[in-house]
Amino acid sequence: MSRRDCLGWIAKAGLASLLPLSLPALARAGGQLEEPLADPIRLALRAAIEHPAPPEPEFPTPEARLAYLRWLGEMSPRLVRRKPELQTRVEFLQTVWYESRRAGLDESLVLGLIQVESAFRKFAVSPAGARGYMQVMPFWARLIGDGDPSKLFLSQANIRFGCVILRHYLERERGDLFLALGRYNGSRGRPDYPNAVFAAQKHWRQA
Repeated sequence: MSRRDCLGWIAKAGLASLLPLSLPALARAGGQLEEPLADPIRLALRAAIEHPAPPEPEFPTPEARLAYLRWLGEMSPRLVRRKPELQTRVEFLQTVWYESRRAGLDESLVLGLIQVESAFRKFAVSPAGARGYMQVMPFWARLIGDGDPSKLFLSQANIRFGCVILRHYLERERGDLFLALGRYNGSRGRPDYPNAVFAAQKHWRQA
């Protein structure tokens, strides 16, 4: 399916339901802590970062394509206040959808995390230096990327890093999302950050 098809479908789907969404004005920057990584883990994470993405979504069945379009049509109006330009909004959501699924994460969780971390600001920078939508710390570019932290401002790179890092933490915490989110924020075991993400996630659950 082409991006033009997506844009036309979303334009039609969104006209009747441009619902406002209250989003936080301040970012709560991720505070991932740099830790030594065993070589197999580092190489696996690097491979996950480097794997190329298709230029457009690929669907195994017509039903899968329709499910994606329904999700896109439902999410787009909710994001219109933060991203009023349709093509920018669709490209962002397409990236979130692809990278979330690739990492085995729920799209609503990733959108909730982005809302809490950066309030959907592409160029957000925290006092600690975390960057972009998912507030990825620059040391990750050195550990598992090509060493260029400026790439963390690229939408797909940032969201891919964030999703891969969260999946890594989730595996370290044996599937405990509460602890994994705390580790992502550098506040493992404390409730404020995970609870904020879970609350934001509710806005992005598909009806």
